[in-house]
Amino acid sequence: MVRRIFRLAWLLLLLASPRIGASQEDYSAQLPRIAPTPADQALHTFAVAQGYRMELIAAEPLVTSPVVVQWDENGRLYVCEMRGYSEHRDDAISRITILDDLNDDGIFDSSTVFADGLRWPTAIFPYDQGLFVVDAPDLLFLKDTTGDSIADRVVTVMTGLGTSNVQGLANSFRWGLDNRIHLACSSNGGEIRRTAEDGTPLDTAAISVRGRDLALDPRSLEFEVTSGGGQHGMAFDDWGRKFVSSNSDHIQQVLYAERDVARNRFADLPTARLSIAEDGPQAEVFRISPVEPWRLLRTRLRVSGLASGPIEGGGRASGYFTGATGITIYRGDAWPEADRGMAIVGDVGGNLIHRKRLEPNGVAMIARRIDPQSEFVASSDIWFRPAQFANAPDGSLHVVDVYREVIEHPKSLPPDIKRHLDLNAGRDRGRLYRIVPESFTHRPTPRLSSLSTAALVELLAHPNAWHRETASRLIYQRQDIGVVELLVRMADDSPSPLGRLHAMHALSGLKCLNTEILLQRLRDEHPQVRRHAIELSESFASDPSLNLQWLAMIDDPSIEVRYRLALALGRVDARTDAGRSRPSALAALIRRDVDDLWMRAAVQSSLAEGAAELFCTLIVDRDFRSTHATAFLRSIAQQIRRRANAGEIRAALSALPLIDDELDGAWALTVFGPLLRDPSSPQDASTIRRYRARWIQEAIKVASHHSDLPTRVGAVESIGVGPWDEIQEAIVGWIDHQQPPEIQVAAIRALGGFDSPDASEALVKAWGRLGPSAREAACEVLFSRVERLPVLLDAIDAGRIAIGEIAPVRWEAAYRSKISAEIRDRLANYVTRGHSGRRTHLVSAYRAALSLPSDVDRGRNLFAVHCAGCHRFADVGHEIGPNLATLNARGAESILVNVLDPNAEVNPQYLLYILLTTDGRTLSGMIVGENANSVTLTRAHGATDTISREEIEELRSSGVSLMPEGLEQVLDTQAMADLIGYLMGR
Repeated sequence: MVRRIFRLAWLLLLLASPRIGASQEDYSAQLPRIAPTPADQALHTFAVAQGYRMELIAAEPLVTSPVVVQWDENGRLYVCEMRGYSEHRDDAISRITILDDLNDDGIFDSSTVFADGLRWPTAIFPYDQGLFVVDAPDLLFLKDTTGDSIADRVVTVMTGLGTSNVQGLANSFRWGLDNRIHLACSSNGGEIRRTAEDGTPLDTAAISVRGRDLALDPRSLEFEVTSGGGQHGMAFDDWGRKFVSSNSDHIQQVLYAERDVARNRFADLPTARLSIAEDGPQAEVFRISPVEPWRLLRTRLRVSGLASGPIEGGGRASGYFTGATGITIYRGDAWPEADRGMAIVGDVGGNLIHRKRLEPNGVAMIARRIDPQSEFVASSDIWFRPAQFANAPDGSLHVVDVYREVIEHPKSLPPDIKRHLDLNAGRDRGRLYRIVPESFTHRPTPRLSSLSTAALVELLAHPNAWHRETASRLIYQRQDIGVVELLVRMADDSPSPLGRLHAMHALSGLKCLNTEILLQRLRDEHPQVRRHAIELSESFASDPSLNLQWLAMIDDPSIEVRYRLALALGRVDARTDAGRSRPSALAALIRRDVDDLWMRAAVQSSLAEGAAELFCTLIVDRDFRSTHATAFLRSIAQQIRRRANAGEIRAALSALPLIDDELDGAWALTVFGPLLRDPSSPQDASTIRRYRARWIQEAIKVASHHSDLPTRVGAVESIGVGPWDEIQEAIVGWIDHQQPPEIQVAAIRALGGFDSPDASEALVKAWGRLGPSAREAACEVLFSRVERLPVLLDAIDAGRIAIGEIAPVRWEAAYRSKISAEIRDRLANYVTRGHSGRRTHLVSAYRAALSLPSDVDRGRNLFAVHCAGCHRFADVGHEIGPNLATLNARGAESILVNVLDPNAEVNPQYLLYILLTTDGRTLSGMIVGENANSVTLTRAHGATDTISREEIEELRSSGVSLMPEGLEQVLDTQAMADLIGYLMGR
């Protein structure tokens, strides 16, 4: 009901507003300021889930502009105050303060400025009586050496963190079980270099962290690139699982470490980051705060074409996640046991805190909504901005409220609105809360620095994560080997699996872990202890006794243990002392879990050698050849092909005589396809010819006559490995308007694998009969190699293809490729003619569609044909572009503008990238994954390209949206009305 009221209010304001005039109009009357709520009244603004309450523990002037907090071992709370948020980085007015709770009642009483003169500090972490601080581009270590609580020593540890976007800065220092401090590098990424203490970069190569994170050893200051890449927020659960969040994707799990995949550069593996919310990345949220007047006005300006950017409006802000931040796993001991391990995410735009239950879902987790039509915490105060959370010494969850009137990127605010706002409003304010059960009583904060190291060992089994992690950090910091015996005893005998887990990692940090301890923990009753024992024992991978125990765990009941084992097996020799080869052990694992994507990835990552043996072992297993096994076997074949070892290729092909009579032609082409190209020897060529010709004919029959469309599509895709003269007639015949679009697209993609000029001519001849999805696929093929461009240019010059039918970004990408001077001269004209600039005139021309009656059935069909390639709505389409599940809350004007002018303002997540390969190909798409080995691009209809980094010559952003311009060429005003009517549900 609340959401309906706000949506109605938004629409009434939109309709009732005076007509927007010239850009110099004074909008001050439409932009009333929203007053802050005094701190002593703030608790009245909250609606909190039953059984819990909010408590205010610090407010201005004690704390201002807080963005993150961390406790040191004495319970003093360091607060990162980003007072320069928004546009005041260069003023260096941000600082770090220390809050003290003098009477230990859980409410902070005093504040001391520990360090000031900072620019955009966003992450802090205490260590060795000092503090690591991220003040991008630098990572600093600040220390008080005189005892006055003021930092007097500043060391620059590294530099190069990105600063291009205030909302994409590195953040979220977290202590890991591996005795390292982990950092989320966010969307700005960076080129990282170690520095001398004065900040001068050392003469070392820069390391890119785009799409990834960092882990820092606080003792040696050595760092490692790790998997991650969320925007703001990163957390571990009790068992070391890693989670991140981004403003439009509120909960993601990171499934592997960079080091696990870097060892096998020939494998194509999925990106480590997986969206795990059951209700989708941009899940629905339920705000109770009103919509800001500036947001309503900006919507009207954008709709009218007087301001650039996507149309959001109040409905968008209240409908679903747009500002997800600060993901934290609750790991305290003050809440009910059933709520331990709950995921907490803030939405700063919606003034709320969301929660989800995490449950196993194979190797990965799934996050399920707890509150069906409400939120864990929601505020009616638009100034409430929950940016981060922290598990506290008293077992509660603390909330960091930046408390700002406006949270928005300054560049997203039109000047005529911005001049009436105060983006600094709230710089002198800030709130810290804690969320506690109704029966909560504050627990005194311990002073752990005064404890002996032996006493710290006992805390490794404490039910509160802050105690365990602080004790772990201090043990690592002190390096006191006198506690090794106590740690061994805890690893062996502690009734707490968390105690046994932390003891193992503490021993590792002291370099006192040994195989005897690991062998015991590999047999531990708790699966997570076994999982970590495998990971820790990888450093002892040459030990025969550990190898034997690993092999004994192949049938472990926990899939997470088996997953870790699959990754670990890549670190042992190809043949173990037990006489069992690594490939045969991996085969046993994949037979059980081939349906799990991450098990398939783990097994393949461990096959830097031995891929052909595994391939042959599995291909002859009739029971294994199932749907998911097809994709896995093809991936292994692709890896063998990339490695280009003639003996390995021949070994993989040697299985053919054993199973030939059992194979369906299309299936065989799909799986063996990578091995059937470019034979490395006459012997291989003879084998390939013997089987390929027959398989191709079988596949053509299936593709032409089978009744099941997915089966036909698979058959069409499979024949792309055949010689052009054997498959030309069939492929060209399938590029026909009488064929289903799926068949046309599959045929075009298969055709793209051939260099014959006839292939390009076939696409140009069929152009006029191709629908939107087929044209997109044809463009991808025609622009993928420069030698195909003359055919396309000739067709345009001859009037067979209109210039407007090709997206401008295609011409620009081709112009920047490796091309001859002659082709460049021809392309220059098309780059100029193809660039459209702003398209506000189209929005005005189509505005009549907003008042026309619509036909929902026609709109549904139009969506399926023109939009479903990149968007999903009502269970139809591909979720590549922004989620449309709550599109009706954004308004008809929003749809109109975003369809006709998709580049008015582009979310960086949906930028189109251009990738040039070393062999002359040009690929384009949205980056959906990066790891140590490869970059993955996706584009319309879920088509993806995963390119090895060794094959990438250049990768750059086009600066424009993945969504193409030009839909007005296939949608007239009535068709637009029908499409909008369908999406609006009217």
